[in-house]
Amino acid sequence: MPDYLPFDSHPRPPRPLPPASSCDSQFHVFGPRERYPVRPGAAYEMPAATIETALRLHRTLGIERGVIVQATTYGADHQVVLDGLAAAGPNYRGCANALALLECDDAYIARLDAAGIRGARFNRQGLGISMSQSDFARSIARIKELGWYAKFQPEAKGIVDQLALFEKLDIPVMIDHMGRPDPREGAASASLRALLELLKRGNFWVMLSLTEKVSHDGFPWDDVLPVAHACIEAAPDRIVWGSDWPHPVSVKQPPNEGDLVEQLYRYAGSAEMIKKILVDNPAAFFGFQP
Repeated sequence: MPDYLPFDSHPRPPRPLPPASSCDSQFHVFGPRERYPVRPGAAYEMPAATIETALRLHRTLGIERGVIVQATTYGADHQVVLDGLAAAGPNYRGCANALALLECDDAYIARLDAAGIRGARFNRQGLGISMSQSDFARSIARIKELGWYAKFQPEAKGIVDQLALFEKLDIPVMIDHMGRPDPREGAASASLRALLELLKRGNFWVMLSLTEKVSHDGFPWDDVLPVAHACIEAAPDRIVWGSDWPHPVSVKQPPNEGDLVEQLYRYAGSAEMIKKILVDNPAAFFGFQP
C-alpha cells in the first residue's frame, strides 16, 4: 500500500472569514489506527486525521457545520464516523459508504440514521469497493426507504462513463468534485456537458471540491474557474462546497485549507452566492436548522 501525503498542518484563516453557519460538505476522518482498524483489502490508508484535528481546522476556517464522509478505508464499519458525529455535535451530519446498505442489518442502519447520517456514497471503482447491478439496485431501494440521498464520486477521468448508473435516479443525488472534468477540454468536456445536463433536473446537486486535483495548471488553479462558473450558473440553488480534507490519496502536497476557501470566493464571485453555497444550500440538502 503506497504512502500518501498528510494534510497541511498549518491551515490559515481565509480572508475574509466565511459567513456564519458555513458548511464543509465533505471531509473525512482517519484514525487513530489502534482504535479504528483498516478493513482487510483496503485500497489505501492515510496518516491520522482525527475528528479533533478536523474540528480545530473548522474553527480556524470559520466553519460551523460539516459532513463527515465515510472513507473506503473502513468499508462498512462506520465507528469512526459515529464517534466523529458524537464529538462534533448537532451541527454535523454524516454520509455512509454505500457498502453498509448491503453488509449491515437494519438495526445498524437505523443506528447510522439516528446518529445523523443522511446519505450513502458510491465510490469510484479504483478504490476497491464495487457493486453488481443488482446490488446497486438494492442499495438505491434502501436509500429511498430511508429518505437519504445518493452521492457519487467521479472516476479519475470524469463521470461520463458512469452515467448509466445514476442518470435516471429520481432521488436526491450529489455529484462530487464538479464531475471531475478535464479543464483543458473546456466546454467540450463530455463529463462537464453530462453534468450540466443532469443539473437541469431538480434532484441533482453538485459539490465544488477537489480543485487541486481537477486542475492541471496548479495553484492558483485558474484553469478550474470556468468549470466552477458553469456549475454555479447551471444550478445556483443546488451547489455546495467541500474541503475533502485531509485530501485522501494525495501524491502531491495537499493545499492549505485557507487557500481552498478563498478559491471558493473566486468561484462564487459575490457575497450573496458565497452564502448560498456555504450556508443556504447545504442547510436545505443536509437538513440543518435555519
